[in-house]
Amino acid sequence: MSVATDTGVKARVHPSPNHGERAQGVPIDMVVLHYTGMPTAEAALKRLCDPRAEVSAHYLVDEDGSILQCVPEARRAWHAGRSFWKGETDINSRSIGIEIVNPGHEHGYRAFPEEQVDAVSRLVADVCRRHGIDPWMVLGHSDIAPERKQDPGELFPWIRLAEKNVGVYVEPFPIRSGLLMQEGDSGQPVEALQSMLALYGYDVAITGVFDRRTQLVVAAFQRHFRPQKVDGIADQSTIETLNALLRKLPNFS
Repeated sequence: MSVATDTGVKARVHPSPNHGERAQGVPIDMVVLHYTGMPTAEAALKRLCDPRAEVSAHYLVDEDGSILQCVPEARRAWHAGRSFWKGETDINSRSIGIEIVNPGHEHGYRAFPEEQVDAVSRLVADVCRRHGIDPWMVLGHSDIAPERKQDPGELFPWIRLAEKNVGVYVEPFPIRSGLLMQEGDSGQPVEALQSMLALYGYDVAITGVFDRRTQLVVAAFQRHFRPQKVDGIADQSTIETLNALLRKLPNFS
């Protein structure tokens, strides 16, 4: 059986039993991208459809660009787990989850094929158009759960989505020597960094202390927006890239 979205993005239906009711009155205002993190696509699909696993996603995009719909968009898929974005914690109720077939860091992380990235781009563009999802609400799993997740990871080409006007992208500033903050530092510059990360949506307390949580959030930001070096150290490149990103937000000054 095949279904088509309004823009002609096609998917085969492969139902998963793992879903529930969305929270009443909560809009669908986010897209969360994952990698499957399993050795094969078959193993990933089996897990997404296994009631004992209690995980699922709305869509699975294979490396050849084929798309499976596992959960109807009206239903609450179980993909985000313990997570946070812009003060919200029930991310499953307000998001569309898309799993992208890739072994991930544990099983041989590799580049995402052209056909797969193109399919993800078209699918996310369609989802965002139909639900009116803002560009800055297209996120990686690592953005909403930086202490637990790394996906879709530093190899995912977010720039390709941006070419289709999907998500927010800024050209990373060059890495060079200069100002940096790291775990153990404290003071007003750290407080300013935490404030900027929290403004974008990350779950970080504004304490002025560069603690372990801040390091994980900085690494998550780098993984998405400055993937050339993911180390959790806020160097000048990281700070300048974050500033440029915030300037893309509406009403930011």
